[in-house]
Amino acid sequence: MQTKAFDIFRTTIQHFKFLNNMDFNAGLTDTIMMIRPVAFGYNEQTAVNNFYQKNNPDESPEAIQAKALAEFDALVEKLKKAGLRVIIFEDTLEPHTPDSIFPNNWISFHEGGGLIRYPMYAENRRLERRSEIVSQLQDEHRFKLWSITDYIYAEREGKFLEGTGSMVLDRKNKIVYASLSERTNKDLVNDFGKDMGYEVITFYAYQPVGEEWLPIYHTNVVMAMAEELVVICLEAVTDREEQFRLLGSFRRTGKKVVKISLKQKQAFAGNMLQLKNKEGQKFMVMSETAFKSLNQEQIQQIETENQIIYSDLNTIETLGGGSARCMIAEIFLPTKHPDEF
Repeated sequence: MQTKAFDIFRTTIQHFKFLNNMDFNAGLTDTIMMIRPVAFGYNEQTAVNNFYQKNNPDESPEAIQAKALAEFDALVEKLKKAGLRVIIFEDTLEPHTPDSIFPNNWISFHEGGGLIRYPMYAENRRLERRSEIVSQLQDEHRFKLWSITDYIYAEREGKFLEGTGSMVLDRKNKIVYASLSERTNKDLVNDFGKDMGYEVITFYAYQPVGEEWLPIYHTNVVMAMAEELVVICLEAVTDREEQFRLLGSFRRTGKKVVKISLKQKQAFAGNMLQLKNKEGQKFMVMSETAFKSLNQEQIQQIETENQIIYSDLNTIETLGGGSARCMIAEIFLPTKHPDEF
């Protein structure tokens, strides 16, 4: 993309690493980006390895879009009511991008003014990368952007890394957790770790599909990271050594472990996101399906330091195969001073 936003503010990888190795102490944010859908629907290109997706051919595209839009707006309203800043961009009819409601897969924002764009498995999802969104974040919302890193070149090599879907970040302790799959390439995870100064912990997570156990497409349906705890489906991690390595890392970083079952994972209980408002109140955001799958002990563990925000996302979950966390791209960028251009 040859745009002003991507040319003027591009810096070297070394400068990006320098910025992101600084201690900004920003494990949580109160500012998020979301994409309001205009033509949400079942994506056949992603369904080949996203086994959460289920098509409903009897329902019209118009009815599906109406339901998804209502679910989106209801979640946004709850997030705003909690004191969170929600920056919304409208999706476009052309090109058709049925999964644009999940922006965290193509872009991530980082402390010190860093932005990363990611290589996407499905060709129609690559169309979600819109340069005007980056320009508006800078010009209208006045965020500083000092460096842009692209891993998009890897698409030509058949390697993919779908943002904070593929990777679950412990930003405070600078650790990236990644469950490897067709959409989460180990080499690219290691590149991310080197560029960002993060420790890398990779593993494999599986789910039953018919008579087989197949890799789970994204890490953020297996586990969710919070400052004080981690929600994880250890049953999906079938290798004991990998389980021990994960538990050792959680213990080392002081995380309380909230274990969820395969059935709860299937209900998107691993797809949560912790946010905080400007008053410092912490929230765990999840779907109604996820919340209803939790038992009382799990809810109490989460509510020790968080208020739970949940909302009905049934249409989005069923056809899109993603949930609340997938709909949110966290923004950690600094803002411009009033007299800065």
